[in-house]
Amino acid sequence: METVQHTTWRQRLEAYYYLCRFDKPIGTELVFWPTMWALWIASKGTLDLKILLVMILGVIFMRAAGCAINDFADRKVDAHVERTKTRPLATGKIRAREAVFVFFALVFASACLLFFLPIETFYWSFGALFLAFIYPFMKRYTNLPQVFLGAAFSWSIPMAYTAVGQTPDLTCWLLYFGNLAWTVAYDTQYAITDREYDLKIGVKSTAILFGRYDIQIIALLQILSLLLIGSALYIENILIPFGILSLIVVAADFIYQTFKTKDREPQICFWAFRHNRWVGMIIFLGIFLQLTS
Repeated sequence: METVQHTTWRQRLEAYYYLCRFDKPIGTELVFWPTMWALWIASKGTLDLKILLVMILGVIFMRAAGCAINDFADRKVDAHVERTKTRPLATGKIRAREAVFVFFALVFASACLLFFLPIETFYWSFGALFLAFIYPFMKRYTNLPQVFLGAAFSWSIPMAYTAVGQTPDLTCWLLYFGNLAWTVAYDTQYAITDREYDLKIGVKSTAILFGRYDIQIIALLQILSLLLIGSALYIENILIPFGILSLIVVAADFIYQTFKTKDREPQICFWAFRHNRWVGMIIFLGIFLQLTS
């Protein structure tokens, strides 16, 4: 039976704010930048402002929805993990059914945005909803929940293509799988910070699966992501000079992350995870400069 604190409406609104992680925009940024890659490439740098605004709002709403359903799925384990024990469901500030309500409210808000986009984007949105819903439960059934997160975080890429009237092509899927590889890499860094607790409570992750080879596999995934994204830029003839320059800067950053996390110190691994916000931005900057030069 749930134990719920008595709270005022202001405290409840504040709890919803934290449930959606609006105080921690890193997740939104990690979805936002790959969406921008796809939008700029698919539109050849001539993006309509309305589509840009709709896609940004969609990223914000769906990331928040993912956080709400994630906390619902983890409501019985978050209290046992140091990093998550103060989350609203873990502390009893809101009920589990309220988190589900917030999830569906945000999904509805996202669905309303689809009226401003082509019908093809509506069809692709079912994939985004499916992945956002199932991801939080995967850590109980598979050692690869980070792959499902990568699939969910990357789904905005083909949606961006359809939003500007393009059919997802080879470039789109190279970006998709490049972003997926990068997501698995940084979310494994994130999972290393909780590995000690996850082993105790029986939660699965790639950090546990990779074991003592975790840092090496993260580095390989980062290399794979650069090769796939670089191939996408090459196909679109936007690799030289700014595209490749941005990838070189990102490669240097990945090397720095590998060096910093070699001792697997949880706080440093969490720093490395957060540091990836710059990776997406740097790649976008290269694409933007290449298409506007």
